[in-house]
Amino acid sequence: MLTIDFKRLRLEDGDRVLDLGCGRGRHTHALYWNEIPVHVTGLDLSEADVMATADGFFELPPPNTSPNRSGTLTAGDAQRLPFADESFDAVICSEVLEHVDDPDAALTEITRITRPGGRVALSVPRYWPEWICWKRSHGYRNTPGGHVRIFEHDQLHAAARRTGLRKTGHHWAHALHSPYWWLQCAVWDIRDEHGLVNAYRKFLEWDLLEAPPLTRGLEKLLNPVMGKSLVMYFVKPV
Repeated sequence: MLTIDFKRLRLEDGDRVLDLGCGRGRHTHALYWNEIPVHVTGLDLSEADVMATADGFFELPPPNTSPNRSGTLTAGDAQRLPFADESFDAVICSEVLEHVDDPDAALTEITRITRPGGRVALSVPRYWPEWICWKRSHGYRNTPGGHVRIFEHDQLHAAARRTGLRKTGHHWAHALHSPYWWLQCAVWDIRDEHGLVNAYRKFLEWDLLEAPPLTRGLEKLLNPVMGKSLVMYFVKPV
């Protein structure tokens, strides 16, 4: 289930796209199999996640061949990216900035490697659903490698604007995931064995695989109210 709306990136044939903090590759894989062929690069701090992303390329049939379609993976630090200035036409940074020590440094790097006129998509946990998680569970906010900050809408916007990016739009995503995380935080120490947590997880997996119109429509209605993720889109001015 994607957080970023690729249509808002206005991708063109052969664009160079970076999935910064690719994790296990959900956006990297979607970009590689996207109907518009692009050269996608997935980068993550975790070498294990990079390897998991690599394995994912072999789980589906190859897409239509095109000289403008390729996939590259590497490990690296969002605060010191191993790319030259203006290397990418678009950059995705989804659910990463809440983890890094210096988000301003990461945003400066994102702006540096984006070409003038290029697009940037940023997503972070939405403030109030995340605040509930922090209040309900000490373990949630102190998990190694976990979330070290909560962004307010205006705070993220201002941080990106300071690097020179101009906002073009925003939306919220994953409303049905908010109650799942609140439930986990309520029973944090036994969440892996808790019946309700496991039942909700199975529901989300079913929803992901089947995408029934009822739940997809319900989530679309609930996203502005309780979407788990805030997603912002920017352009680097020419």
